[in-house]
Amino acid sequence: MIVVNYGTEYAKITYEVLEASDVSKYLKASHAVSIKPNLVVPCPATGGATTHPEVVEGMILFLKDFGVKKIKIIESSWVGASTKEAFKACGYEDLSKKHGVPLIDLKTDAIATLVHSGHRLGAQKIKICREALDTDFLINAPVLKAHCQTRLTCCMKNLKGCIPDSEKRRFHTLGIHKPVAALNALIKTGYNVIDSVCGDLAFEEGGSPVTTNRVITGRDPLLLDSYCAELIGYSPDEIGYLAHAKKLGIGEYYSPKTELTELNTGNKPKHRPKSSRTAEMYLGLIDEDAACSACYSSLVYALHRLGGEPRAVGKISIGQGFKGKTGKGVGVGNCTQGFTKNIPGCPPKATEIITALR
Repeated sequence: MIVVNYGTEYAKITYEVLEASDVSKYLKASHAVSIKPNLVVPCPATGGATTHPEVVEGMILFLKDFGVKKIKIIESSWVGASTKEAFKACGYEDLSKKHGVPLIDLKTDAIATLVHSGHRLGAQKIKICREALDTDFLINAPVLKAHCQTRLTCCMKNLKGCIPDSEKRRFHTLGIHKPVAALNALIKTGYNVIDSVCGDLAFEEGGSPVTTNRVITGRDPLLLDSYCAELIGYSPDEIGYLAHAKKLGIGEYYSPKTELTELNTGNKPKHRPKSSRTAEMYLGLIDEDAACSACYSSLVYALHRLGGEPRAVGKISIGQGFKGKTGKGVGVGNCTQGFTKNIPGCPPKATEIITALR
């Protein structure tokens, strides 16, 4: 079951969409609930990268009216960013004070190691923050947006914020898709509330938001992600971790048989937004080997700003796979220190890459 609500009063439409959903089948008033937004960078939600605090406020109001007494907000920003700064910049400190809901920085949380045996994918040990495992009911609150490496980031990939930074780096050495699928088999999500208010459909770091003014809910993260992939112009099988998750039996793809309810359709956008697929324009310029998202995103932003200028420098190398290696071309990030021309940083800023390439 998927429920979608449209409107510009984001707390209100979130409350309404949860009322119309089947969340009451799984949620109990006695549950201790943890809400996991996407605060990947310390930037306001209007930029298209982070979860609107108004959407989370709508969840909190619904939970309190449902009778839930224990509510937390848990998050870990991406490698190189401060979660505490993100809580402040994204409006969550004010939200916490207003509703008495604690903010938990998972970068300082205790760690548990779980093993997923997989299905045709092999056993994988994954380190997960205890707060994400010990809660009674986890509400996953991602942003529907594009991603420069995986094309889509939504419910399933948002759980990457529930692992320590060292594990985030390791996921990229493993190719990101299979470990993200395995992670979703280990972390049991109680429900998903997707902020599709103005997600960026070019980059996960935001900057080019596309307004759709909607909130989407459902129980099955794979079902929701496959539905959202189609909303921005991809088939589910184009998203590697969705295809792997289906093999693992985590859930099902969206289909014409899926129960879909839309509320306030008078506020529905006239046209479905399409991903610009901007990042794919630059694949021919990048030699990537296990690059972390923050580093890769900075490079893609820089290339986008520079237009055709970087083509003169040839292939640009980036990623953990280049540690300890030498090269004659341009390398981005501390992992490519052995290259003749290195742009240092972990991650380097897009402005630094622009300056260096010019």
